[in-house]
Amino acid sequence: MSVANTQLKALIRREVLRFVRRPYNTFLPPLITNILYFSVFGVILGSRIGTVGDVTYIQYVLPGLVVLGAMSNAFENASFSIFHGRWNEYIHEVVTSPLSHTYTVVGYVVSSALRGIIIGCLIIAVGFIFTSIPFAHPFYLISFGVVTTTLFAGLGIIGGLWAEDFDHLTVMNQFLLRPLVFFGAVFYSLDQLEGIAYTVSLFNPMVYMVNGVRYGMLGFTEINPNVSLIVLTVATIAVLLIDLMLFKRGYGISE
Repeated sequence: MSVANTQLKALIRREVLRFVRRPYNTFLPPLITNILYFSVFGVILGSRIGTVGDVTYIQYVLPGLVVLGAMSNAFENASFSIFHGRWNEYIHEVVTSPLSHTYTVVGYVVSSALRGIIIGCLIIAVGFIFTSIPFAHPFYLISFGVVTTTLFAGLGIIGGLWAEDFDHLTVMNQFLLRPLVFFGAVFYSLDQLEGIAYTVSLFNPMVYMVNGVRYGMLGFTEINPNVSLIVLTVATIAVLLIDLMLFKRGYGISE
């Protein structure tokens, strides 16, 4: 095993242990939040709405809640880890180590994406309590899960390098991620939108993530899953290249 691989595994292990050792902060909040989501939007509101397409409303919102939990945790893990390392100045030990910039980005992205995937799986487990899940297309479910968490882990790195204080992290979560969610066809169908509203929605990456995961879980989608996967893959590659460029330039670290 090469030295670089050993260093990469050490970085990933440190980052994973950081959130695994605090389960009450990492795993319990999304579990409680999604039980409330399922209870209110799925059971109470769902009984009034009935079905969307060929699926019940609670099944319809489940993939969106999975995406919300997965991408939020991937983003939060990467952004907080990078910013906390800058704030306490221990990130310099990482960037000045023999570990290449590419491996550094990979380490932070993999560990953060893993947290997002774990949370997504926990939300699916909660969903089983409230409804049935056919898992119509497992390949698409896994593919969209990996791409979604990787994309937002990469965005989290950008946020962690950009933020100047902890308030900036909160602002990004509340004014960037939350609007994307509520206008990302999580709780409503794209068929309900017309004209400019529909066109604008197609610029929201959440629309492609939610529909992709919905297709993987239920076999129901309003956007071609192959198109969605290509769009998200291209966006993910672009974000990871930006991450690499920022680390090479020492943005937010050497200032």
